[in-house]
Amino acid sequence: MLARIQVGRSTTLSDEIIRTEGLTKHYVLGAETVRAVRGVDLLIRRGEFVAVMGPSGSGKSTLMNMIGCLDTPTDGKYWLNNQLVSELTDDDLARVRNRQIGFVFQTFNLLPRATAAHNVELPLIYAGVSSKERRRRAEEKLALVGLEDRMEHKPPELSGGQRQRVAVARALVNEPALLLADEPTGNLDSVTSADIMRQLNDLNKQGQTIVLVTHEHDIAEHAKRQIHLKDGFVERDFMNEMVGSAV
Repeated sequence: MLARIQVGRSTTLSDEIIRTEGLTKHYVLGAETVRAVRGVDLLIRRGEFVAVMGPSGSGKSTLMNMIGCLDTPTDGKYWLNNQLVSELTDDDLARVRNRQIGFVFQTFNLLPRATAAHNVELPLIYAGVSSKERRRRAEEKLALVGLEDRMEHKPPELSGGQRQRVAVARALVNEPALLLADEPTGNLDSVTSADIMRQLNDLNKQGQTIVLVTHEHDIAEHAKRQIHLKDGFVERDFMNEMVGSAV
């Protein structure tokens, strides 16, 4: 059963993790202007698990890049954790990404010659955390995703599902306010995909805010809320009241 979001539902600033107003992104390609995102208004609260869906060209990847502070809007405003980030410089955006956002990608993006533990430590190295503290936090997050016995293994020695778990641990190591997952099951078989989604659901139950981009309806069913884009607009935004049957 699907229930539509009630527009105007009361919220406070402390509840908000993401707010956009008229978020727009246009690309100029030669003589053509590609209108990828066209005035999107969103409010996502802390602790939500949201799936963003849409066909190729719908604007979901562009929206994900702006939410992840990987790209800046052509127009409109974006607040992350009550900070107006749509007007920050590139250096400031890099700091926001490192401190507040964890990324999980379809292709894992792991260093093949580094151990699982060292891969997880990488964001902490950029943040200037001491080696002892890096190791402690990497071990903690690898244990959280069930890989405490694989810490010294390198990515070629791990299965696809284990590699994605390492990527999840790396995304969590800085205790991010927001976890962004871009097609996290795209390179995995159905059994391993279900395992990764159970992992994400467990994290959400512990309070982690998650925004998931996917084109797979069965993967989106794990989220409590689905936002469907079409031609750069939000076409539908609804709650999935049957989410418990998908996890």
